[in-house]
Amino acid sequence: MKAVVLKESGEMYLETIYVLSQKKSFIRAIDVGGELGYSKPSVSRAIGILREGGYINVAEDGGLTLTEAGLEVAERTYERHTVLTQMFIKLGVDEEIAENDACKIDRTRYQC
Repeated sequence: MKAVVLKESGEMYLETIYVLSQKKSFIRAIDVGGELGYSKPSVSRAIGILREGGYINVAEDGGLTLTEAGLEVAERTYERHTVLTQMFIKLGVDEEIAENDACKIDRTRYQC
């Protein structure tokens, strides 16, 4: 496996797989695409990159699971979003706006 430097989209995919795994025991690429609103070709490409990078495993039946490295990134990303969202909510920001703003702030890490 070659090392893959994750960008924002890779972290989003891992976080989505993590969140879905808290709700369901079996996650497929179509579930991830549906959650993110992405096309099947986009999801397939991202899944391939994450698999090659050692962040996810893809079973023969199409089931997706996070590797140890993938879980670490997913948990860190989820925690960052959760902390920022909760901070905004405590400041009186509407929950949906707080969540969107937390995502926007996190994205700026990639634009510096």
